[in-house]
Amino acid sequence: MSQQPVYFCAMQKAAPIGVFDSGYGGLTVLKEIVKKLPEYDYLYLGDNARAPYGNRSFDTVYLYTLQCVKWFFENGCTLVILACNTASAKALRTIQQNDLPQIDPDKRVLGVIRPTAEILGTFSETNSVGILATNGTVASESYPMETAKFFPDLKVYQEACPMWVPLVEANEHTGRGADYFVKKNLENIFEAGEDIDVILLACTHYPLLREKIEEYLPVGVKLVSQGEIVAESLADYLARHPEMEARCSKGGKRVFFTTDSTQDFDNHAATFYGETISSHHADLGL
Repeated sequence: MSQQPVYFCAMQKAAPIGVFDSGYGGLTVLKEIVKKLPEYDYLYLGDNARAPYGNRSFDTVYLYTLQCVKWFFENGCTLVILACNTASAKALRTIQQNDLPQIDPDKRVLGVIRPTAEILGTFSETNSVGILATNGTVASESYPMETAKFFPDLKVYQEACPMWVPLVEANEHTGRGADYFVKKNLENIFEAGEDIDVILLACTHYPLLREKIEEYLPVGVKLVSQGEIVAESLADYLARHPEMEARCSKGGKRVFFTTDSTQDFDNHAATFYGETISSHHADLGL
């Protein structure tokens, strides 16, 4: 049974915007959303007890993500952002097409891949971009498929970076031990696409490796994170859908939940979010 947040009621007409991630990474997206849209209430859930999602199967990621989306709905949210590339790649479409019509056709679940794909090509002058992501996101082929809808001629190269999330989670991302993996993955993607002039960090953990990545990035290559893109996209979405915007409460509250230890979450979360967090535990019946 899901735990009811103390700040929000599932029966109230207006409710917070839900922001979901498999762990801490979505906090980098939430940080930019709050900066862009500070007046709204936000309810964040990190499924840390089952993170990371990157190497899990499509079926498992879908099951976990759907459980968490239902948790948001039970706690009043009508709009949920999957601030997780793996969940967006492996679960979003099925949830939107199969589950939402049965659960509540008036609720919405959005991801981070499509808004990124909509503008990714505008960053490149060589018409060639590189995607650094988890195994799951790369295997889904979501970025090549989505960007092709908006930029048919854009060349998209992908590189799975399975060690990057563990490095960040272990707080080893600033140490010299991270250099080998960052250098190797960048070498791989530039060997595949020598004319790449834009690199997308297609995992919400990766912005914490930004300084390390820039050490090994060729001169002139742009490094793009998703937080600002998603924040701008959400602002545009709310402007275009006033009926949904009216259902989002505006009290400037941010409430954080984790499926794992709240102490561990709070200790790590500030690194991603940029300020101290005091979280609550969400019981999904795990």
